[in-house]
Amino acid sequence: MDLKNMTMDDLKQKFSTIDKKTLIKFGIGFGAIIIFLIIYYAILNPMVKERKAKYQDKIQKEQEIVDFENNIISLKKTIKKMKPKFEETSTLFHSKAEVEDLYQSLSKHAAVNGLVISKIEKKEPKPVLKVGVTDQSADNLQKEMVSYYKIPVDYEIKGNFLGYIKFKRAVSKQKKMLNFDKETISVVQNDSTGAIVATGELTIVGMPDEFF
Repeated sequence: MDLKNMTMDDLKQKFSTIDKKTLIKFGIGFGAIIIFLIIYYAILNPMVKERKAKYQDKIQKEQEIVDFENNIISLKKTIKKMKPKFEETSTLFHSKAEVEDLYQSLSKHAAVNGLVISKIEKKEPKPVLKVGVTDQSADNLQKEMVSYYKIPVDYEIKGNFLGYIKFKRAVSKQKKMLNFDKETISVVQNDSTGAIVATGELTIVGMPDEFF
């Protein structure tokens, strides 16, 4: 067939020879394709995208759960490793609240041994720096530089000598670290009971987290 020489009459004649049923089938098939595309892009495609996004979110959350579980295991190992050190420091070192309650603690031991604490004065905490750290001004000091704090306390105790010795022995048996750094014992003149006055400085230690 010569397409170049084909006229409109020839085309009409060709289409007139096609069965109407075939045209209807062709129209129905073409319409079905159009309807399918409309349904797919309007309904099915958004649903597929939504489910795909949910699946990706599920995969991400499962990975996050695995990461959390690994972090928990790592943290438990770290806690287990640090526990002995924490127990040691928390046993020996004073918290800020315990320092504030020091007067009551010492007064209890003093009263048991017939003594009277006439003076107890807490001074400013002094940082003890870690090995290798040079002296720093207060403005430049950082918590990571401090090993622990020493808290000096001036005291004056009145009573008898034997009671004072028993007092020091009782205090030394405490789990918390406490040192008598300076001590002067004076006998009260013209006192038939043998009364003494003990003055000096004791030192307690505290953790950096409490006193920085």
